[in-house]
Amino acid sequence: MATVLTTDHPAWHADGNGTHARVVRTTSGIWVVSLDGQGLHMQCVRGAEDIKPTLVTTDPACLPPAVPAALRSGLHGLGVSQRLANPWLWDAVTTAILRQVVRAGQARKLYRAWCRAFGTTVDGPSGTLALAPTAVEVLALPDEEFTDVGAKFHRTALQAAATAYEQHSPQWEKLSAPELVAALCGIPRIGPWTAAAAASDFTGDFSVYPHDDLAVRTWAAQIAPAYPWPGKKDKTFGPMWTGWVGADRTALHTLTLSTLTWGSHASTDLEDPCGS
Repeated sequence: MATVLTTDHPAWHADGNGTHARVVRTTSGIWVVSLDGQGLHMQCVRGAEDIKPTLVTTDPACLPPAVPAALRSGLHGLGVSQRLANPWLWDAVTTAILRQVVRAGQARKLYRAWCRAFGTTVDGPSGTLALAPTAVEVLALPDEEFTDVGAKFHRTALQAAATAYEQHSPQWEKLSAPELVAALCGIPRIGPWTAAAAASDFTGDFSVYPHDDLAVRTWAAQIAPAYPWPGKKDKTFGPMWTGWVGADRTALHTLTLSTLTWGSHASTDLEDPCGS
């Protein structure tokens, strides 16, 4: 059975041979996670191996009956998938902030430039990989550094988030996904969308993800093009999406993450349809 890996996070890099790799920070060390034709690999490259990254497994068999047949069929075709739950809350917050306003492709470029310029670099299976700078490092950056790397718009949000993170991260890391969304919304310039995206990334619980996000809408429409989806400015998409699952948070997580995975994934026997 093929290993299907969600690659929505901009830290994932792909080489010409089909290997996907990413570097992550846990509370005990820095790990390189990679997927190649032989499967998924995790290697601790700095620090201790005490805390290992974890994977969230999502099975389309948990989709609720109300999901349209064409969408259901497409997600079943994807099969069971795995997503690396971001083990570092600060990176999840950073990533969500850098996604504000800009399109997905530009956000990916900005995140990678931000990490290369100010973060920690390690050797990956096909080249150098970079972690985001810590909250302390962000607070020490002169304002012009944000401008030079293309993050001028995001500066005040990153600085506010870094200050709050240094004060509250031990408590935040223990919260459930809904509780974490509420806590992050208390940071200046962190709205519900950013908070929900960060909380989903960190906890691995996509029942709190912003379900009317452009990526969800785009991939759903591509999976089931004949379905009468609401228009881009139509506010009914979110209620329609959540209405299919009712109060079943597991089903909502499955529907949302499976759809995101359909649009951004790698496999041990399939190429990533969206590239690197």
